[in-house]
Amino acid sequence: MKEDKQMVEIWGDIVEIKSLVLSIIISGITTMGAYFLAPSNSQIKQLFFGLIGAVLGFSISALSVKPKRIIILEENTKDE
Repeated sequence: MKEDKQMVEIWGDIVEIKSLVLSIIISGITTMGAYFLAPSNSQIKQLFFGLIGAVLGFSISALSVKPKRIIILEENTKDE
Protein backbone atom coordinates (compact mmCIF):
# COMPACT_ATOMS: atom_id res chain seq x y z
CA MET A 1 0.00 0.00 0.00
CA LYS A 2 1.38 3.39 -1.01
CA GLU A 3 1.48 5.93 1.81
CA ASP A 4 0.32 9.52 1.34
CA LYS A 5 3.35 11.82 1.74
CA GLN A 6 2.94 15.37 3.00
CA MET A 7 4.34 17.94 0.61
CA VAL A 8 4.88 21.69 0.85
CA GLU A 9 5.69 24.34 -1.76
CA ILE A 10 8.88 26.34 -1.21
CA TRP A 11 10.16 28.88 -3.74
CA GLY A 12 8.01 27.40 -6.49
CA ASP A 13 9.14 23.81 -5.89
CA ILE A 14 7.25 20.98 -4.18
CA VAL A 15 9.22 19.11 -1.50
CA GLU A 16 8.46 16.38 1.01
CA ILE A 17 8.31 17.74 4.57
CA LYS A 18 10.32 14.82 6.01
CA SER A 19 13.21 15.44 3.58
CA LEU A 20 13.10 19.19 4.22
CA VAL A 21 13.30 18.80 8.00
CA LEU A 22 16.09 16.22 7.69
CA SER A 23 18.13 18.56 5.48
CA ILE A 24 17.63 21.51 7.85
CA ILE A 25 18.76 19.42 10.83
CA ILE A 26 21.84 18.09 9.00
CA SER A 27 22.84 21.58 7.83
CA GLY A 28 22.30 23.10 11.26
CA ILE A 29 24.35 20.46 13.05
CA THR A 30 27.28 20.65 10.63
CA THR A 31 27.27 24.46 10.51
CA MET A 32 27.14 24.97 14.28
CA GLY A 33 29.50 22.06 14.92
CA ALA A 34 32.15 23.52 12.64
CA TYR A 35 31.57 27.01 14.09
CA PHE A 36 32.19 25.79 17.64
CA LEU A 37 35.33 23.93 16.54
CA ALA A 38 36.91 27.23 15.44
CA PRO A 39 39.21 29.13 17.82
CA SER A 40 37.12 31.50 19.94
CA ASN A 41 39.56 34.40 19.62
CA SER A 42 39.15 34.81 15.85
CA GLN A 43 35.81 35.83 14.35
CA ILE A 44 37.17 35.38 10.83
CA LYS A 45 38.03 31.73 11.53
CA GLN A 46 34.62 31.20 13.15
CA LEU A 47 32.93 32.55 10.02
CA PHE A 48 35.15 30.45 7.75
CA PHE A 49 34.55 27.27 9.77
CA GLY A 50 30.79 27.97 9.82
CA LEU A 51 30.75 28.39 6.04
CA ILE A 52 32.67 25.14 5.57
CA GLY A 53 30.16 23.42 7.87
CA ALA A 54 27.27 24.82 5.81
CA VAL A 55 28.79 23.53 2.56
CA LEU A 56 29.44 20.15 4.19
CA GLY A 57 25.84 20.00 5.44
CA PHE A 58 24.52 20.92 1.99
CA SER A 59 26.67 18.20 0.40
CA ILE A 60 25.49 15.55 2.86
CA SER A 61 21.86 16.59 2.33
CA ALA A 62 22.20 16.55 -1.46
CA LEU A 63 23.66 13.03 -1.35
CA SER A 64 21.24 11.61 1.22
CA VAL A 65 17.93 13.04 -0.03
CA LYS A 66 17.04 11.61 -3.42
CA PRO A 67 15.02 13.65 -5.94
CA LYS A 68 11.40 12.63 -6.33
CA ARG A 69 10.73 14.35 -9.64
CA ILE A 70 9.47 12.72 -12.77
CA ILE A 71 10.61 14.60 -15.86
CA ILE A 72 8.89 13.94 -19.16
CA LEU A 73 10.54 15.27 -22.30
CA GLU A 74 8.29 16.01 -25.26
CA GLU A 75 9.43 16.89 -28.73
CA ASN A 76 8.08 20.05 -30.28
CA THR A 77 6.17 19.05 -33.45
CA LYS A 78 5.46 22.59 -34.59
CA ASP A 79 5.14 22.99 -38.37
CA GLU A 80 7.31 25.75 -39.77
